Amino acid sequence: MQFGRSYEEFEVGATYKHWPGKTVTEYDDHLFCLLTMNHHPLHSILLGMSVADISGKAIANLEVESLRHVAPTFHGDTLYGETTVLEKTESKSKDDRGVVYVETIGYNQDGKIVCIFRRKVMVPKASYLEARGGEQPGRPVPVPDKFWGGPQA
Repeated sequence: MQFGRSYEEFEVGATYKHWPGKTVTEYDDHLFCLLTMNHHPLHSILLGMSVADISGKAIANLEVESLRHVAPTFHGDTLYGETTVLEKTESKSKDDRGVVYVETIGYNQDGKIVCIFRRKVMVPKASYLEARGGEQPGRPVPVPDKFWGGPQA
């Protein structure tokens, strides 16, 4: 399973359905409110759901705009999300990255849309990743020892 996408992998008009959904518990709500002093955890849950598909490789999250809670969410609701690519623009200052503009919608178990937001994410091009060691730069290689003989053992 990949984590995020490079600039070249995004297509304008593509929609990514985030999986799995998340059932919001009272505990989730209280924990979020205590940590952030924000009493609307919904947008954070949806943003988190989208990371593996959208911003997992992000260089920077540039902007969240037009965040709208359009219907109530209750403890016990299961939330699902999907993100559509609205636009992508190559960086004018650095040729190894670009900005992806997306819209995420969140809906409950009945298909009722409860939240809509748009954001801009700076993502690397493939050349950026290659220059820094590939998909997982800095990841060490496991060293065989007396407990593990290596992948062929």
